[in-house]
Amino acid sequence: MTSAAISPELTQPAPTDPPARRRRPFDGTPLVLLLPALIMLVVFIGWPLLQLIIMSFQKYGREQIFGAPASFVGFDNYVKVLSDPEFWTVLARSVGLMVVSVAATMVFGIAIALLMRSLGRVMRTVVSVGLLLAWAMPALTATIVWGWIFDTSYGLVNYALTQITGQNWIGHSWLSDPLSFFGVAAIIITWGAIPFVAFSTYAGLTQVPDEVMEAASLDGAGAWQRLRHIVVPYVRSILLVLLILQVIWDLRVFAQIYALQTIGGVRADTNTIGVYIYSVSMATGDLGSGGAIAVILVLILLAISAYYIRSMLKEDES
Repeated sequence: MTSAAISPELTQPAPTDPPARRRRPFDGTPLVLLLPALIMLVVFIGWPLLQLIIMSFQKYGREQIFGAPASFVGFDNYVKVLSDPEFWTVLARSVGLMVVSVAATMVFGIAIALLMRSLGRVMRTVVSVGLLLAWAMPALTATIVWGWIFDTSYGLVNYALTQITGQNWIGHSWLSDPLSFFGVAAIIITWGAIPFVAFSTYAGLTQVPDEVMEAASLDGAGAWQRLRHIVVPYVRSILLVLLILQVIWDLRVFAQIYALQTIGGVRADTNTIGVYIYSVSMATGDLGSGGAIAVILVLILLAISAYYIRSMLKEDES
């Protein structure tokens, strides 16, 4: 029999089964490296959160602070809070302040980041130093300084408005009216949050290839088109992280509101959710209801965080 008569199937080797994958031995190094951080999270976040959840299901007042046993009341604290119209008013007020502050922070932060990208080295350094100084100032200190600026009798804002408009603004109170109170609060919150957004966005903008931007410019794309179709897709994940973080931080803001109320605001008309939790817990001594409000806020923040995590996982899968 000649070689030409041999069937091609007989000349090919029989397929073999793929080798079985070997299991990698368990390496506990990552767990060991994460262990200190996990312990810190459990001690400083997990345990207080567990105590807060337990307290929210108890009748916990001034007597319990001094050692009296706390009685279990089930969901009574939650029913009391959710049926209170003041809670919903404060929550709506907090969400409104958060929306305004987050929108202003993102717009001005991104604008400053784009400006820093187009500046020279010297001016970029000057802008960065100014942002760092604003970022390094504690929230309470910044609120006190802004309180001086909007002071009724000696504030710079009232003096400048008097000089510009020719009308007497000396003596005008910006904190007695709830609307202007939250306008001042939004300015303070935005001013303190802009540096973080600006620096983070600028770091993302440095990853946009200059060749792509130059090619788009040569093809006739305008500044807005380049921003929308090139820059934003490159930094979309960064902007999403910044947006979620700003929503979480601005929804639970406390120091700025509390300090402004101390300076001259009417507390009953200007409470936000953070100050409201403090007022219910400390002023009235009802720590059970205060704990229930805090747990509700934690659930809201967890829902926002879950949306962010789910979006990131979808991007990783795609």
